[in-house]
Amino acid sequence: MVWLEPLAKPRQRGDSWPMIYKFKSRATANVLMLQPVAERLLQLIGKTTPAPTGIITVEQALHAIAALEAAILKEETQDPKPLDQALGAAALSELAADDVLAKGQHVTLRQRATPLIQMLRRAHEAGQPVVWGV
Repeated sequence: MVWLEPLAKPRQRGDSWPMIYKFKSRATANVLMLQPVAERLLQLIGKTTPAPTGIITVEQALHAIAALEAAILKEETQDPKPLDQALGAAALSELAADDVLAKGQHVTLRQRATPLIQMLRRAHEAGQPVVWGV
């Protein structure tokens, strides 16, 4: 058996866990994301965070998709950045153990945003909004 050193400090009694955002639409299955990731994506589409509840209307869906795709393109065309700059320091501290694959590698914005983009596309095609926290 191989024991690996933890990449993040263990949680102590009283430490809070990141909130889980559950994005829902009648057109698709649910998409779950941890708070730092979900809030970063919501910021990219112009939503105010923290936002424990909210809606992306059918009319807002195409704008949200375009904003996420523009952010992905921007990330992919820039020089590689450290994870804390690409996703924000809060995301790094909350998700360090899950995201660091090897030295210098991280989960990309494309990988994080794709489930939400697919949900938004399907919901828009079906004429349904995407909601969370309700």
